[in-house]
Amino acid sequence: MDHAADAVTTGPPTAAPGAAGYGVAGDEGREQFVLRALKSRADMDACVTLQRATWGETYEDCVPASILKVSQLVGGVCAGAFAPDGRLVGFVYGLTGLRAGRLVHWSHMLAVLPEYRNHGVGRRLKQYQRDVLHGLGVETIEWTFDPLVARNAHLNLNRLGATVDAYVPDMYGDTGSALHAFGTDRLIVSWPVAEGVVVRDATQLPESWRRASWAEDAAADASPLRIEIPRDVESMAVAEARAWRERTREAFLRTLGVGYRVAAFMPGSATCAYIMVRKEGKGAE
Repeated sequence: MDHAADAVTTGPPTAAPGAAGYGVAGDEGREQFVLRALKSRADMDACVTLQRATWGETYEDCVPASILKVSQLVGGVCAGAFAPDGRLVGFVYGLTGLRAGRLVHWSHMLAVLPEYRNHGVGRRLKQYQRDVLHGLGVETIEWTFDPLVARNAHLNLNRLGATVDAYVPDMYGDTGSALHAFGTDRLIVSWPVAEGVVVRDATQLPESWRRASWAEDAAADASPLRIEIPRDVESMAVAEARAWRERTREAFLRTLGVGYRVAAFMPGSATCAYIMVRKEGKGAE
């Protein structure tokens, strides 16, 4: 199996344009990280521990060490970011399969310890994953993220340049994790492996996009539209977060269902926004 990037040492990331606080390296981000496949039993056990630290001890969908190991024998990727002291501080995990005769990778998990977030570790893990999969002939990587979590939207849409394909209500059901207390609605995104990373600069959006109307208030054929989310939903009370979920779920399902696409994600100080535009042939943007 041709793992194109078996071990990579990375330095500090650069700040993302328009990040508004997301993905910006501080002084702590100056240290080096080693990115490599998880190989030993100790590596796998550390990954399980990191899953528990991220999603909680009651999380029911934790991937066990045995699956982390054997899935790599058939095109899966399980890679970690290691700090200079050898500690696993982040990992990415996914499975490779066939769809309509083409290789597709489902990136199931990405987690970084809280003290190492906003230092570019997640982005570099995704790029490492992409390099490995390019060597295997995989054409597309797909994964999900919670549309209410602004930092993940910024990473996936602005820093990585992934494209939103669908909105799925309650995709994973009740997982037992406190992080999922306000539901598991997800956006499915795709990321072509062969193409270069397209970094989207949220500060350079057209003025008409910045002034877009909220989807609930706009005329039926208006474009562009905006779907707002809180900047930090994870700090909210569960009831308040669920209210945001219900409001945005209806907006995403309605707009995507009648021919809109997610064209951009715009960070903000209090709220952030997805910019929705009509697909070509569905009306003017």
